[in-house]
Amino acid sequence: MKKLQFPEPFKHQHPPIQDVNVLFDQQATIGERAADWVAKAVGSWTFIIGQILLLMLWAVLNIISLVTHWDPYPFILMNLILSLQAAFTAPVIMMSQNRQSNMDRLEAKNDYAINQKAEEEVRAILEHLAAQDEALTLIHDQISKLTSK
Repeated sequence: MKKLQFPEPFKHQHPPIQDVNVLFDQQATIGERAADWVAKAVGSWTFIIGQILLLMLWAVLNIISLVTHWDPYPFILMNLILSLQAAFTAPVIMMSQNRQSNMDRLEAKNDYAINQKAEEEVRAILEHLAAQDEALTLIHDQISKLTSK
């Protein structure tokens, strides 16, 4: 009778998986956190609606002259303020996007490492299943021999 052979039990030899988003956020500097906050705030409907209302109020107050015209039509001061806002906001948003792309790269690298570990574990499971198949075949053959006598 053939002796049944089973592979050695699989041993996990890797550190526990960690959430790279948490690790990445913990390493963020004050400037990076500020850039993320600005990008989040400027990219919200609250900011857009608030800016629309403020610009409409600015235009209406300067047109109907209930108060002193501080920026008469064609609103050169308002254009200057909006240009300054765009000039300062765009680089800050780019900083946030660069940080996000770095985080995406780190996450992709982590996903690749996890996939390699999972592939190794699946390979071990398949080897074990193949050994079980062989053992079941041997057992089945022996039972068939015993029952056919």
